[in-house]
Amino acid sequence: MDALDERKEKILYAIIQNYLETGEPVGSRTISKNSELNLSSATIRNEMSDLEELGYIVQPHTSAGRIPSDKGYRFYVDRLMAEKDQEVSDIKELMIEKTEKMEKLLKQVVKVLANNTQYATMISAPALSKSSVKFVQLSAVDEHHILSVVVMNGNLVKNKIIEVEKPLDNENLLKLNMLLNTNLNGLTVSQINLGLITMLKEQAGIHEDIIAQVLNTVAETIKDSDEGLEIYTSGATNIFKYPELADSQKASEFISTFEEKEELASLISDIEDGETGTGIQVYIGDESPIETMKDCSVVTATYDLGEGIKGTIGIIGPKRMDYKKVMDNLSQLKDQLGSILKKE
Repeated sequence: MDALDERKEKILYAIIQNYLETGEPVGSRTISKNSELNLSSATIRNEMSDLEELGYIVQPHTSAGRIPSDKGYRFYVDRLMAEKDQEVSDIKELMIEKTEKMEKLLKQVVKVLANNTQYATMISAPALSKSSVKFVQLSAVDEHHILSVVVMNGNLVKNKIIEVEKPLDNENLLKLNMLLNTNLNGLTVSQINLGLITMLKEQAGIHEDIIAQVLNTVAETIKDSDEGLEIYTSGATNIFKYPELADSQKASEFISTFEEKEELASLISDIEDGETGTGIQVYIGDESPIETMKDCSVVTATYDLGEGIKGTIGIIGPKRMDYKKVMDNLSQLKDQLGSILKKE
């Protein structure tokens, strides 16, 4: 494929994007008005003539504007796919690196907190509380398969191969990409309602099944993130230091709760969903939603990394714990932790 200089690339992109939006042949005056090229109509006409000669655009009628050729669509799609593939690859590498650093940091934090307070401590890794769509990329794999890549805020990535009965040409694939991204970007799952789904399917026409499968991928991404909550704990045996908590059966049940973590995950989800104000909550005795902690006090704090990404720090000890000291420590730690993790 012929190499294009930067100016020709921008003009070709502008022609294709304008044609995808309007379905009308695109003239030089339209490009000069609607693009950021800052070029005269005469210069754009010259460049368009070169693009036509190279086979990237065609003139359907005399005196009409230009429309993309198959070669033009192919250039556009290849560049678009390369950009998105690189973005997805960069995101994955960054998240792997961040995850490794984060796990090490959180394990250290929860251990130090347990040693300093002499109570049991827990901390959850940052997770999405209200995930929204960042972008969707549909790419042709072969005549009967399309790769759907859904990226959510927090850079969660989900890939899915969609089977299609008939091959999709470049123009229809681009229109579906634009339809999905224009309508879904920034929306949470709860905002993707029946009315929006119906509208998307209607606009997709015979390709409505592809829309349905992309929306399923969005839902699967949320489900995977909810099920993947990581919780780190430390200091469970500190409860033996307090006679009122040292009963062997109760202590055994408490430690089992800390090791299995299912009830802790449920508690953290409830805390983050209902978090308000300072982000600090205190459960005393029977107020605790976890049966094995009814003889304890549980103090939690939510740290916030923005974009709906949150985590929870918790300290569990006797009802006679030093509440002021615990809350002061949690208040400082949640702010410090938020700042550190944002820099990671």
